[in-house]
Amino acid sequence: MSGTTRRGFLGTAAFAGGGAVLGIPERASAENGSTPQTVAVLGGGVAGLTAAHELAERGFRVTVYERKALGGKARSMDVPDSGTGGRRPLPGEHGFRFIPGIYHNLPDTMRRIPFPGNPGGVHDNLVAPKEMLFARSGGREDIRIPLPWPDNPPAELHPDEIRRAFTAVLDTAFHLPLHEALYFADRMLVFLTSCDQRRDTVWERTPWWDFVRAGRMSYDYQRVLAVGITRNIVATKAEEASTRTVGTLLEAFAFNLLGRGADGPLDRILNAPTNEAWIDPWVTYLKSLGVEFRVGWTVRDLTLGAGAIAGAVVEDPSGARRTVTADHYISAMPVEHARRTWNSAVRAADPQLAECDRLETDWMTGIQFYLTERTPILHGHLDLIDSPWSLTAIAQAQHWPGRDFPADYGDGTVADCLSVDVSEWDRPGILYGKTAKQCTRTEVAREVWAQLKAALNDSGRTVLKDSVLHSWFLDPAVDGLGTPHPVNDEQLLIHPVGTFHHRPRSATKIPNLFLAGDYVAVPIDLATMEGANSSARQAVNALLDRSGSTAPRCTVAPLYRAPELEPLRRHDRTRYLLGLPNAFDIG
Repeated sequence: MSGTTRRGFLGTAAFAGGGAVLGIPERASAENGSTPQTVAVLGGGVAGLTAAHELAERGFRVTVYERKALGGKARSMDVPDSGTGGRRPLPGEHGFRFIPGIYHNLPDTMRRIPFPGNPGGVHDNLVAPKEMLFARSGGREDIRIPLPWPDNPPAELHPDEIRRAFTAVLDTAFHLPLHEALYFADRMLVFLTSCDQRRDTVWERTPWWDFVRAGRMSYDYQRVLAVGITRNIVATKAEEASTRTVGTLLEAFAFNLLGRGADGPLDRILNAPTNEAWIDPWVTYLKSLGVEFRVGWTVRDLTLGAGAIAGAVVEDPSGARRTVTADHYISAMPVEHARRTWNSAVRAADPQLAECDRLETDWMTGIQFYLTERTPILHGHLDLIDSPWSLTAIAQAQHWPGRDFPADYGDGTVADCLSVDVSEWDRPGILYGKTAKQCTRTEVAREVWAQLKAALNDSGRTVLKDSVLHSWFLDPAVDGLGTPHPVNDEQLLIHPVGTFHHRPRSATKIPNLFLAGDYVAVPIDLATMEGANSSARQAVNALLDRSGSTAPRCTVAPLYRAPELEPLRRHDRTRYLLGLPNAFDIG
């Protein structure tokens, strides 16, 4: 089916009852049959599209303004001039998709996006890798871990069981000294039984490196449990990362592995390039609901009048500035772009906006290597524990069963796409002795390839061969590499200690301005697509409250916590109020 035909079919499916099939509530006027209220959604990433989705299903008239491309950092993109002979261009991306079972809000949205032949909508395009690999360099044994999805989760959990489980996993999987595995298990038990007040104060101010006492432990302990976790999961240095953030995610992942409170398996990815499997069908569905899109329109400023937003100053694709108006405005841009649009009058109207200046972003960017042969690494993600640039990767073609790379993409010789995320841009590499920012684009590609080979070709088997490397694609959002002023137009929010309390609420003190984005305070407390989706739901709920709408509110599902541990968390609250440490905290 051609791209044009497929898009037409998607539009027909979405318009002709797709919503009813997926259990979507009937659309109703935003104001009981009166003229629908208008909403300007400023930003077309996951947060903006989610806000448009929820509002359009509730009868609001929505226009989305996006400066670059719909889908934001989650989108896939065409590699320029790579498709020949009628084939599709090779798929590039800001970074590979990872939609774990700890997510609940994003999967709910995906189930409500119609897709031909899928009863569960776009959500049915998620597939579960069978394993993950922690690849070691220097001839050390790689650690391959299967990812089973348990049919019957354990009935009850007790502190001793939790400690034993963590100890066994760490001792077996990472070959840590037993005393270090035991110690880390105890530290996790401390966090799991900590009350919210202790998490929000003590652990929010404590770096993960200090919490797990990494400075006194072995190299493996530091690389795996301190550096590896923080750089590859939250893209923050272990010496700076908030224990509250890191611990919250590890808690959710641990219970996900146990089958507790999860939407699905620990690791899920899409079965095709992101735009084909998700973003394009989403946009098609939203258009069928009446959402209008203005792509190439950049928001420059918000004007304030009579205590409310009077208009958004935007620059259209021709470079002309104009002011667009609506009843309500949802700022759904990444924080580094959103705060540029908040002038002094807007900031004065709500002090929490100025607090956002204290939030930090960093580089976590993807590069794709296109290969002329399938890569027999493993069926899932790999984490290069010892790589200076904290690389994670996945060979994608095996997970895209409906896509024939040689026949469908590129010049007819590409058989696989090895997608790699680079999390550390300020540490020297092994090939040139320079940081990623100091390297040219070509040097970055060569350095990443060298680090991949150092981890995968060091055990007597040649996994990656230079002869199969066809080409590579580095996210164009990164520019100026190798110059004194490298830039990254699509950075990632990071979570140093203390920054959680600078994150804003979705509802502002300006009555018609609402915030959505992964920097907004949400239950998951991490810069993720789930965070972006959750924040948009919060923004829509605040808008519904302000507008007096009777439409049903969006659900915002929290991360799972084991109910068996609640008595211990209540006990810890008492100890916290008395100024005592957690009962399991032995130092």
